[in-house]
Amino acid sequence: MSDPSDLQITSAERRLTLAALAVVVLLSALDQTIVATAMPRIIEQLQGLSMYAWVTTAYMLTSTVSVPLYGKLSDQYGRKPILIIGVVTFLVGSALCGLSGEFGSLPLLGEGMMQLVVFRALQGLGAGALMTVSMAVMADMYPPRERGKLFGVFGSMFGLATVVGPFIGGFFTDHGTVSLAGYEIAGWRWVFYVNLPLGALALFMIIYRMPPLRKGGGGNIDYLGALLVVIAATTLLLALTLGGTHYAWDSSHILGLFAISAMALGIFIWVEQHAREPILPLHLFSIPTFRLATLGSFVMSMAFLGVVMFMPLYMQVVQGVSAVQSGVALLPLMLTLIVSSIGSGRIVARTGKYKGLMISGAVLLAVGVWSLTGLTADTTQADLTWRLALTGLGLGPAQTLFNLVIQNAAPSSNIGVATSMSQFSRGIGSTVGVAIFGTLLTHALTTELPKNVPQLPGGGELSQIDLSHAQSQAMNVDNIRARVQTALDERYHVIERAYNEDQRAVEEVLADSRLPESIKAPLRDGGLRAKTHDELVERTDELVTELKAGTRGRDRLLDDPDLSLAMKRQLENIPARAWNEPAVIAGVAALFRDSMLATENAIVAKRAQQALQMVKAGIGAYANKLVADIQRGVKVAFAASISQMLQRALWIVGLALLVVVCIPELPLRAKPHSDTAAPSE
Repeated sequence: MSDPSDLQITSAERRLTLAALAVVVLLSALDQTIVATAMPRIIEQLQGLSMYAWVTTAYMLTSTVSVPLYGKLSDQYGRKPILIIGVVTFLVGSALCGLSGEFGSLPLLGEGMMQLVVFRALQGLGAGALMTVSMAVMADMYPPRERGKLFGVFGSMFGLATVVGPFIGGFFTDHGTVSLAGYEIAGWRWVFYVNLPLGALALFMIIYRMPPLRKGGGGNIDYLGALLVVIAATTLLLALTLGGTHYAWDSSHILGLFAISAMALGIFIWVEQHAREPILPLHLFSIPTFRLATLGSFVMSMAFLGVVMFMPLYMQVVQGVSAVQSGVALLPLMLTLIVSSIGSGRIVARTGKYKGLMISGAVLLAVGVWSLTGLTADTTQADLTWRLALTGLGLGPAQTLFNLVIQNAAPSSNIGVATSMSQFSRGIGSTVGVAIFGTLLTHALTTELPKNVPQLPGGGELSQIDLSHAQSQAMNVDNIRARVQTALDERYHVIERAYNEDQRAVEEVLADSRLPESIKAPLRDGGLRAKTHDELVERTDELVTELKAGTRGRDRLLDDPDLSLAMKRQLENIPARAWNEPAVIAGVAALFRDSMLATENAIVAKRAQQALQMVKAGIGAYANKLVADIQRGVKVAFAASISQMLQRALWIVGLALLVVVCIPELPLRAKPHSDTAAPSE
C-alpha cells in the first residue's frame, strides 16, 4: 500500500476536495433531520400512518450497519472509488424517494409508503459511505494536529443539520409545491430532490478534482464478518426501535431480537479473531485511547440526540410554535455549537492538546442539561435561549474531537476502519439515545397527562396522545375543540334521554363523575316526575282543603295567582247554594284533583325542556373552559415529562464525562499518517 504522504497534492486540489467533502458531510447529516417536518404531509398523501417510524428507521438501519464495511473497503480499494459509489447510491436513493407513489402501486414494492421505506433504506446504504470515507480522506490529507480545525468545521455540520433540517423540510413542504407543464410536484418531494444538484456538484469535484490518495492493495474482504455486523446491529436497532412501541420490552419478539443480536456479536468476535483481514481488527480495542474514545463517542451521541431531538417537541407542544419556528428557535444551540466546535478544533491545531477541551465540553454539557431540567410550561423563549446556548457550547467539542482522537490512536493502515468505527459508535449511540429517551418520555407522560389533563365527560381519554403526532393532537386548538364538542354532544344526547325518563340514561348520567351536580340534581330521587307528582298532590290537597272551607276558601282560591284561569272560571260557575252541600263540594274536589293530576305529563315535559335548554346554554361556556384547561394541562404535562427525561439524561452526560476524563492524551502526529503503529500508551 502506497504512502499518501508521498503524493503531490496541490492547494487547489485540497480546497476542492474539502469543498466536496463538506457538501457530502452536510447531505449525510441533513437527511437524518430534514424529513421529520415533512412526514405528516407525506403520510397524508401516501396513506401510511402505520409505517411512520420506518421511514426514519430504514435509513438509520442501513446507514449505520454499512459503516464498518465501507471503512474496510476504502482501506483496501481506495477512498475515491468507494466514496463515488456511496454518493451515487445516495443520489439514486434520493431520486427514488422523491418519486415514491408517483406511479401508484408497483410490483414487489407495493403502495407509495412501502416504496418510500425501501428507497430510504437504499438512500441510507449510500449515506453510510459519505461520513466514514469523508473523514478518512481528511485523515489521508492532513496530520492530526492540522486536522483538528477541519474537524471543527465538519463537526459543526451536525449542529447545522440538526437545526436547519426541520426548517428546510417544513419550508419545502409548506411552500414547495409547483406545477411543471401541468404536472404538480408536491412540496415534500423536494426534501429529497434537493440532494440531487448538491450531490451532483460534489460528485463532479470528487471524480475530476479529488486526488487518488490511498491506493488499496486489494485483498480479501471479510464478508462473513460484515454479515454478522449487519445481523447484530440490525437486530439490536430493531429491538430498540420496536420495543415499548409496537411490542412490550419483555415480549418474545423483543427478547428474541436481543438474543439474536448477542449471538451474532459473539460469533462476530470469534470470526474476527481468526480472519486473515478482519473487517474490524480487534487489536484496535487493545489501544486504551481508541477503546475509551469509541465508548465516549457512543455515550456522547446518546446524550446529544437525546437532548436535542426532543427540544422541538417542547417548543411545539408547550410553547406553541410551528415546526419551522422551532427550527429557528434552535439557532442559539446551533450557533454556540458551531463556535465551540470550530474554536476547539483551532485550539487543538495550535496547542496539540485535546483532553482539556473534551473535559470542559462535557462539563458545560452537563451544566446545560441541568439548566434544561428547569423547563416549565411558563418558560419564555428568552429563558430557553440561554439554556440552549450553554448546551451548544458543551456539545461542540464532542462533535469535533472524538474522530480526531480515534484516528490519531489507530495505526495508519486501519484509518478507514477506525473512522468507520467512530461513525458506527456514533450511529448506534444516537439510536440507543433516541430509544431510551423516547421510552423515558413516554413513561413520564403516562403519569403526567392523566394528572394534569381534564378528562372528557363520558370517559373520553384525551390524555392518550400519540407522541409522533403530539403537536397536531395536543396543540391544535380546533382539533381539541372539535373533540370536546363531540364528547359534549354525545353527553347531551344521553342527558336528554335521561331528562325524558330513559332509566338507563339516568343511571349513566348519575354515574358520570365528570358531569356537574347541577345536571344530576333534577334526576335524583325519582327525577322530575317524582318531584312534580309530589308538588301536584300537595297542591290538590291544599285545593280540597280550601273547597271544604266554603265561600271563604273559594275567595282565597280566586285570588291565588298560581291557579289556572280555567279552574277559576269553574269556581265562579258553582252556584252559591252548592257551597253548603258537602256532597257537591266533594264531587267538585274530586274533579279538580283529577284535572290537576292530569297535567303531570305536560308539566314534566315542560320542566325537562326548560332544564335541557339551561344545560345546552351552559355547554358552550363549559366547552370553552374545558378546552382552555386541556391546553394548559397538556403544556404542564409535557413540560414536566421533558424535565424528568432530562433529569435522567444527566446520568448519561455524567457517564460521558467520566469516560472523557479517562481518555489518555497522546501526542498528535505531525504527518497525515505513517505505516507504523499508533503511539504507545
